[in-house]
Amino acid sequence: MAKEELMEFEGEVSEVLPDARFRVKLDNGHEMIAYTAGKMKKNRIKTIEGDRVTVEMSPYDLDKGRIIFRHKDERASSGPRPPQRGGGNMRRR
Repeated sequence: MAKEELMEFEGEVSEVLPDARFRVKLDNGHEMIAYTAGKMKKNRIKTIEGDRVTVEMSPYDLDKGRIIFRHKDERASSGPRPPQRGGGNMRRR
């Protein structure tokens, strides 16, 4: 038996809910509840309100999904980064 085909949509996080869940408004206007995928938890990728995300969902339940990717914010990447404090990779003796 073949694995279920999942649908992917893009949207924006409109609300952060308790228990690591998010309310996501998709580009087509549909709102849904989503949770972060395991790889995002493992790599400690934080998601906040206003982030653009890609959501994966089953065709059987269109009200729930899984956030599989957080898109980089164009505003945050423009301009130079502030200098790092603490000396970088110097070892303490």
